[in-house]
Amino acid sequence: MMIDLEKAFRRLMRRLAATTCLAMALAAVSMSPVLSAGIAADHTTTVYNSIRVDGLKIHYREAGPRPAPTILLLHGFPSSSRMFETLIPLLADRYHIVAPDYPGFGYSDAPPPDRFDYTFDNIARIIDRLTETLGLNRYTLYVADYGGPVGFRLALAHPERVTALIIQNAVAHDDGLDDKLWAPRRAFWADRATYEGRVRQGLISPEATRARHVGNSPHPERYSPDLWEDELAFLNRPGVAQIQLELFYDYRTNVAAYPRWQEYLRESKPPVLVTWGRYDPNFSVREVEALRRDVPDAEVHIVDGGHFALDEAVDEIAALIGGFLSKVPVR
Repeated sequence: MMIDLEKAFRRLMRRLAATTCLAMALAAVSMSPVLSAGIAADHTTTVYNSIRVDGLKIHYREAGPRPAPTILLLHGFPSSSRMFETLIPLLADRYHIVAPDYPGFGYSDAPPPDRFDYTFDNIARIIDRLTETLGLNRYTLYVADYGGPVGFRLALAHPERVTALIIQNAVAHDDGLDDKLWAPRRAFWADRATYEGRVRQGLISPEATRARHVGNSPHPERYSPDLWEDELAFLNRPGVAQIQLELFYDYRTNVAAYPRWQEYLRESKPPVLVTWGRYDPNFSVREVEALRRDVPDAEVHIVDGGHFALDEAVDEIAALIGGFLSKVPVR
């Protein structure tokens, strides 16, 4: 009996020693800068996926751990989820990031207008179905330009899903639409046949496409020509210009919806971060003060950037997002 107890004791000691060695090895791995960087890279690496939504292939970028809080990145015109290419890895170590391409944009399907109704209502419906298919029940909305009309529609449909709202050069008030710049666009909405050619040129011309990025920035040398050249290539794909014209004609429904969006901000009171590119040639900085009226507690920052503020201020905006969301309670 004593011999059996002695053998059992020795076996136990060997197991304890092996466990200790394993623990030390794991600790060494976690402390290794090289291996730790590799583990982090697994979380921050962007993956590119497509999924069928109501018969359409919808492309999206995804990064970050799925159990983490989700940020849904909603892009502007004439870009795609590509506009978030530099932002995603700066956030994906802490957040689950999803950035879709709308129908007619990027790598998503672009059926002709006689097969798909290019309205903001319809695009928001597709993105809503995408979030449900991916199981995104709670998310922070990052809205830029066209992302505003899409995001506000999602927020009105499901206010309980929105944990916070990040607004980057997206408009919810007439204050943000400069009268002189938007006069011909309003004329187009009132009389499409007369003004369609002028508006089409403004949507797809090389000069206008470059200006959306550089705007009035005193540092045009900081902007890669790839930003607008790639978008021009997209706009010149067969049928895309007509798709964009149809969608911009529907933009008038966004202006009509501004009062409902403002009511949502006042009544639902989501935590709001505003990061506004001061050199935006499309939207007036007066929008920032209009947002303050509806959300007095909003955190507001005017950054050195254009309509696509991430072109020039991505590091600053990423830091602002991290600081802002660290104070937002998980609901």
